[in-house]
Amino acid sequence: MRAVYLYCASMGLEKPKGSLTHSISPVKILKVSYVPSALCCPSRASILTGKYPHNHHVVNNTLEGNCSSKSWQKIQEPNTFPALLKSMCGYQTFFAGKYLNEYGAEDAGGVSHVPPGWSFWYALEKNSKYYNYTLSVNGKARRHGENYSVDYLTDVLANMSLDFLEYKSNFEPFFMMISTPAPHSPWTAAPQYKNSFQNVSAPRNSNFNIHGKNKHWLIRQAKTPMTNSSIQFLDDAYRKRWQTLLSVDDLVEKLVKKLENHGELDNTYIFYTSDNGFHTGQFSLPIDKRQLYEFDIKVPLLVRGPGIKPNQTNKMLVANIDLGPTILDIAGYDLNKTQMDGMSLLPLLRGDKNVTWRSDFLVEYQGEGYNGSDPTCPGLGPGVTHCFPDCVCEDSYNNTYACVRTMSTSWDLQYCEFDDREVFVEVYNLTADPHQINNIAKTIDQEILEKMNYRLMMLQSCSGATCRTPGVFDPGYRFDPRLMFSNHGIRARRFSTRSLSSI
Repeated sequence: MRAVYLYCASMGLEKPKGSLTHSISPVKILKVSYVPSALCCPSRASILTGKYPHNHHVVNNTLEGNCSSKSWQKIQEPNTFPALLKSMCGYQTFFAGKYLNEYGAEDAGGVSHVPPGWSFWYALEKNSKYYNYTLSVNGKARRHGENYSVDYLTDVLANMSLDFLEYKSNFEPFFMMISTPAPHSPWTAAPQYKNSFQNVSAPRNSNFNIHGKNKHWLIRQAKTPMTNSSIQFLDDAYRKRWQTLLSVDDLVEKLVKKLENHGELDNTYIFYTSDNGFHTGQFSLPIDKRQLYEFDIKVPLLVRGPGIKPNQTNKMLVANIDLGPTILDIAGYDLNKTQMDGMSLLPLLRGDKNVTWRSDFLVEYQGEGYNGSDPTCPGLGPGVTHCFPDCVCEDSYNNTYACVRTMSTSWDLQYCEFDDREVFVEVYNLTADPHQINNIAKTIDQEILEKMNYRLMMLQSCSGATCRTPGVFDPGYRFDPRLMFSNHGIRARRFSTRSLSSI
């Protein structure tokens, strides 16, 4: 079987009305798809490894946070699912686009480093750009300028992908991973799309431009109501993000037509998703990701391929740690030979009956912050980062949290704990409160609170099969309150800060 995997940077659930859904139709849409960490590099590492961040040890977008570091290259890259596809399953593999945020850094081998598992490698140096960037072309640097016709990155990725499909071997199965910069900042649209969506603005849901009362201090510090300039800025950003996605629509349409013309479309799986969500004004936070709420951890996932009935929706709890196991399963690889935390989606995609599936998963994030004060907001003191001119900051050192996101027949809950001096807790009943406005940590039944606390500790220590044990509301769940006070050190592992040299 063949597989094409496309993902956009920081997309969230937004999608302009373009050709995308039509192009990859018929699709099966898994609407409830999540990321275990709402930040580029940790989330991309989870896609590649099928692991939670506490198992692949990528905690943020820096080399110090293990983003494309020497440690990542030595320990994790040889065991990514593309490496297994190539070495164990005989696939020809193709990568084009943004890899990890620190890829190409001199301290990590520069652009000459080509991760194991890739037959053809066209990777962007560092973070998202649309012009004036460097690509690693199978380990050789290729500089691009600002001429739209030859340099606009989304179109360059499209052309490289089409060339691969044209000239690849027809005697081996293939896997493609195409990672566009869109709709990540700096939101540079193609010239023909710069005037699109002029009447579009960011959604005004019930959590838009309100104070995040009863939430972690970082959310409470946001100024409410937002200034007119902040609202204008986020609306403009939202429009520009949609504009950049029109070029992604073009890429998808060209790719699907090429597969169809070659007679390969009906034998190819296509996955379309993103690495994290994005907020625009929720709880008066202007724009970014990193937070624990649905708008940052929820992403689209569209799939089409052999054996998938058209126009179906599956509401099972799916996470991006499932993508690697799924593609390996499609290739016929024995998943018991991996150490992946995720599960194969193939039974769900085929519509198998009586599939045993998870009812919860882990969200974890390690906050970032400057050692000194942010230069734009010196009055806030040290420890904050990503601050806007009106001194609303999107991250801090103690914006470090872990959550259990639970969906069962009886409960739709999120339970979160922060690693700060408050040991702050947030709990949301998303059945009654889908926009997570009311923190019910102080009013929810104490027994449920204790069970969720214990489940969180267990998931933070899980690895492989132990990450797939029954959740709090599953029939097979077993809860022993005595274990909450044992000396086994489960909680101590949760926010491990050991150096990468010891990993």
